[in-house]
Amino acid sequence: MTVRLTRLADVTGPATVPSYDPAAHGTGIVHLGLGAFHRAHQAVMTDDALAQHGGDWRITAVSLRSRDVAQAITPQNGLYCMITRDADGARGRVIAAISNVIAADPDATLAALCDPAIRVVTLTVTEKGYGIDRASGGPDRANPVVRADLDTPQTPNGVLGLLVVALRARRDNGDQPFTILCCDNLPSNGAFVRGGVIGFAQAVDLDLARWITDHVAFPSSMVDRITPASTDRTLRDAETLTGCVDHAAIETEPFLQWVIEDHFPQGRPTWEAGGAVFVDDVAPYERMKLRMLNGAHSMLAYAGFLSGHEYVRDVMADPALAALVSRHLTAAAASLAPLNGVNFNTYAQELQDRFRNPEIAHQTWQIAMDGTQKMPQRIWEPAQDALTAGRDIGAFAFATAAWMHYCLGVDKVGETYALRDPREDEIKAAIALLGRDAAAISDVLHALSNLIPTALSMDTRWRQAVAGKLGTMLKTDMQTAIAQER
Repeated sequence: MTVRLTRLADVTGPATVPSYDPAAHGTGIVHLGLGAFHRAHQAVMTDDALAQHGGDWRITAVSLRSRDVAQAITPQNGLYCMITRDADGARGRVIAAISNVIAADPDATLAALCDPAIRVVTLTVTEKGYGIDRASGGPDRANPVVRADLDTPQTPNGVLGLLVVALRARRDNGDQPFTILCCDNLPSNGAFVRGGVIGFAQAVDLDLARWITDHVAFPSSMVDRITPASTDRTLRDAETLTGCVDHAAIETEPFLQWVIEDHFPQGRPTWEAGGAVFVDDVAPYERMKLRMLNGAHSMLAYAGFLSGHEYVRDVMADPALAALVSRHLTAAAASLAPLNGVNFNTYAQELQDRFRNPEIAHQTWQIAMDGTQKMPQRIWEPAQDALTAGRDIGAFAFATAAWMHYCLGVDKVGETYALRDPREDEIKAAIALLGRDAAAISDVLHALSNLIPTALSMDTRWRQAVAGKLGTMLKTDMQTAIAQER
């Protein structure tokens, strides 16, 4: 019977193992949002830092809502196999950076955050997980978790409440604050989280809010690594690569990028060992990724899903759709200011090569989730810039029309599906009685509050372009609409 992965000594397959003794290193990081991406990204670079430079930088990883990941990884003492796949095959690496896991336990999470040994808190909770109102920049009082935490701040359950209460305890105990590092794909993510945390603190304790303003660092970062959901194949390959049963195995692509604003008053791991780049201003890199990689991803996800393509690699095998991906990347690059040391044409080609990776099963529906929180920075901001500069808006109008078509919730064979969007109920209510009237659907979706920028939604050229492309999609089908775009 194959042994369960619990010790590095258990590994008998070709997977590589860390060169350091995990037990010799203490914990210095709490990560909120334990999922596959964290285990393929921040945990990997922390593993590299520990291997090359040591330090007490292992991770207490927190799953805020689900116990599934904890049930998989806790019996393995935080160990798991990361599989990287490309055309040359699969390679395994055992990661040991996670020291322990907390699952759906606010009290234990708060205790971990209050530990003076913790100097950095990293987060991958998605935009909706923060409970921050994008319009005001403060806590979203319509969010039930945020509202409950504001009513009873002594027993927090949500991200903002946990961070603020932990910071108050550290201040009162005379301990140094931790640095808060957002690793979600959000524009100006450090400032975004800073506004939510300080806004929450202002609602419960003005002196604390001032202390946070003066003493807590919120560096921004840009992250990139395609990490599809694990499958039975992942677990089978992990067993082959390690010689162990591994219920926490993940798979990812070889590419890995992390650009970080270098502002860590209490210290940080030497993430450079894993390839992280530290800069004074993350914003230009962030815009590049959001508009090029993420923007193209959103477009191909909606158009690809509605064309019957399950995976990104399938989209790239469709010549007509692949051409639209290339067009979108060109349009997105044109919306960017030059970035020292970066060739946008080279970056665009690298992205297309990554999308084509035949070994990465990245599902289009997975990318299509949470569209109302992704489209503004990925599609509509560059669209507005293109309009202002008098450039072609066709790529962005097509992406918007594809999203609107997706909002109807009916695939190419007539099956219904969930949008998996925080504004799903609002969207469905708005378009429920409109049938397939493209102009009417475009009108009501443009009218949704705090979504499409007003200047863009009021522009006649933009509205005509979107409604026209959506009309083609609804009168014919997505494949025909794609063909007419070429």
